[in-house]
Amino acid sequence: MGLKYAILGLLNYRDLHGYRIKKHIENHFGLMWSINYGQIYPNLKKMSEEGLVTIKEVTQVNEKGPHRKMYSITEKGKIEFIRWLESSPDKGMILRDPFLMRFVFFSFGSRQRALELIDEQLVLYKKQLEKRVHNKDRWQNHNQFVRLIAQLGMQQNEVFLEWLRYAREEIAQSTDEEFAASAAAFFS
Repeated sequence: MGLKYAILGLLNYRDLHGYRIKKHIENHFGLMWSINYGQIYPNLKKMSEEGLVTIKEVTQVNEKGPHRKMYSITEKGKIEFIRWLESSPDKGMILRDPFLMRFVFFSFGSRQRALELIDEQLVLYKKQLEKRVHNKDRWQNHNQFVRLIAQLGMQQNEVFLEWLRYAREEIAQSTDEEFAASAAAFFS
C-alpha cells in the first residue's frame, strides 16, 4: 500500500514518467523499502483504472526511443492521497533489512564469516553516511519535512554504525561455546 501513496505524493509535486518515479523512490525512500519496475507499472496502471492518475504520451525531444508515458495526479487522486496522509499509520516501525534478518541466524554459521559480513555492512553504512553528509547542504534547501527525513536518515546511519561496532566487538570477544550456544537459545 505504501508504494501507491508514495507515487501519489511524488505526483503532487509534478508530473513524472515511470522511470523518474522509480529513481525518486530509490534515491529518497531507499531506507524505507526497495522497489523494481515490476511494481511501479502495475501500480500506475491500477491507479489509472481507479481514476487516481492520468496518462499522457509524450514525445521525447532530441532523444531516440519510444514515447514516454507521463503520469499526472487527478483531483480524485489528490483526495485519496490527503485521506491517506491524514489517517493514522497502520503499524509501528518496520525495519526491512536483509542483513538484519541474516544477523539473527549468524550463530548457525561461522563466527569468522559473521564478522566479515559485519565488516562489509560497516563499510556500506559508512558510505551511505558519507553520501548523506555530502548531500546535507542540498537538503537544507528543501521543505521542512524533506529536510527532517534526511536528518533521520543520517541519524539512522549513525545508530546502525554504532550498533554494528558494538555487535562486532561482542561477537569477536565471545567464546566458541557462547557463540555456538546462542543458536540453541533462540526458542528457549
